[in-house]
Amino acid sequence: MFIGFSEAEVFLRNCKDAVILIHQNPDGDCIGAGFGLKDILTELGVRSRVVCHDEIPSRYDFITSVGLGEEFEPQTVIAVDIADNKLMGRYNEVYGERVQLCIDHHISNKDYAEKTLLRGNAAAACEVIYDLAKYMGMKITEHCATCLYTGIATDSGCFKYDCTTPRSHEIAAEMMRCYNINFARINRYMFDVKSAGRMKLESKITEIMETYLGGKLNIITVTKQIAEDMGIDMDELEGFAPITIQLEESEVGIFIRERDNDFKCSFRSANDVNVSQICQTLGGGGHAKAAGCSMTGELSDIKKQLIEAVERAIG
Repeated sequence: MFIGFSEAEVFLRNCKDAVILIHQNPDGDCIGAGFGLKDILTELGVRSRVVCHDEIPSRYDFITSVGLGEEFEPQTVIAVDIADNKLMGRYNEVYGERVQLCIDHHISNKDYAEKTLLRGNAAAACEVIYDLAKYMGMKITEHCATCLYTGIATDSGCFKYDCTTPRSHEIAAEMMRCYNINFARINRYMFDVKSAGRMKLESKITEIMETYLGGKLNIITVTKQIAEDMGIDMDELEGFAPITIQLEESEVGIFIRERDNDFKCSFRSANDVNVSQICQTLGGGGHAKAAGCSMTGELSDIKKQLIEAVERAIG
């Protein structure tokens, strides 16, 4: 059931001992939203902890250093930035059917929670968390401001993606104006700092990028073997997908990353193709310009399915 800020406020003010779920392969937005909400719950006197299927990358230590929260048996289950409970990974078995509140910004949200606060026009889940906090008249701490700025900056591609709105800039400006957040350091570590392996991989892009459909589709695949050969940790590949649409004829780009049991496929749209609709036909979802899905099987078969799905979409 979709709800508004009023009902979400009532829920948060009356909840107890909350577990906050963020999606597997965590990014800056789900991490920022999860820990930002944790700060807000702390202000309300509510115990909470953030949980994730995967280990949170060390570059987010400036957010997670406040701790994931103490252990307790949760009475409340909240999901943030999770459009589909399948994205919870192993926690889906534990909490997937018990989510009482979901706070999200994905238009592909499956409405799996008892209550869903959805703002599909927000560039990031952190925008929704901020607006909810302001609606509730909550104090935003400096750490919370850092969390929310990080989520908005990363999901908007440092404010250059099409999802960026005037509201995105307004909230970011508010965080910069009212709080002593080190926005320059955040943006440097989110967008500029790379490992030697990551830089080596980027230098090999012309060798590993495959082009289809007359240059309209580009696919980059990083298998575990490639990552091992180049000395790359898989969590260093966050933010790699936009490279797939840098060629001037590009319409759609797909970044395929091999995991233990499947392949994660991250889609990007350069212009008008709605990649969320493509991903929904493949069991995934996301935004019109940035979406994803997970696929199992032989890599060659997966690529064939992906190419055919994109070809249908662009005609």
